[in-house]
This record gives sequence, C-alpha cells and structure tokens, in this order.
Amino acid sequence: MIKPRFNPDTQTYYFAKFDIVHSLVGGGAITLTGDDFIFHDGQTPPTEEEISAEMARTQAEWDNLQYQRNRVSGVSGSYAVSQGTGSIYPSTGEQFDMLYHELETSGSLTTSGSWFKVITSVKDANPKPE
Repeated sequence: MIKPRFNPDTQTYYFAKFDIVHSLVGGGAITLTGDDFIFHDGQTPPTEEEISAEMARTQAEWDNLQYQRNRVSGVSGSYAVSQGTGSIYPSTGEQFDMLYHELETSGSLTTSGSWFKVITSVKDANPKPE
C-alpha cells in the first residue's frame, strides 16, 4: 500500500501523484520536473486515466481502513482522549491486569468479564465496514 503524506498546514493526509506514478511503473528512477515525469529505467509511463484510477483506488483503500486507525489512535470523546492513552484500547498492561483479575476471581475468561466488555465496546464503536 502506498503511504499517504501529511500536510501540516491542513492537518490532513493525501496521496502524492509522484508516489502513485512510481507505484504504477513498478519503481525505478523517476524525476519530477514541474508537472512532468522523466522515466530513467525504461518504464512505460501510465496514462492520466490510469493515474486517476489508482489514486481513487488508493484513497478508497485508505478510507476503508479508517476504523482501524480510530481504534488505535482514538477519536474525540473516546476512552483514549479521556484517559490520555493515545489509543481507544486500554494499554497492554491494563488489558493484562483485567485478564489477571478475571482469572483470579472467577477462574476463567468469559464474555461477561471486564476485558471482553472493554474490547467489545471499542470494536462496536468502530466497526469494520462490510
């Protein structure tokens, strides 16, 4: 997957045309001069239609994984923001502690235990798209 770039002025991620073209031609040396690409390794330049289609596909792939980023980085009003953890999920240490105490008190892990309830609430709040 092509990694997006971050624009600090707008605080948004975007996909650079250069990265899309570089991916489409399979890598190799490319120079960008203004709006013109120069291919140094005999690559076949992609058409504007191919570039636009790959840009749309890459953006859709990125958008479809937003739920994963929300689970990890948190969203406004989430457990992560309220706890300052940087993640909607409790820290690994907190999760191990929940598991330990559930095993200590009940002798087994169940769907009514604290760990399962917390993890389920995160997944329910940020469902994977169908």
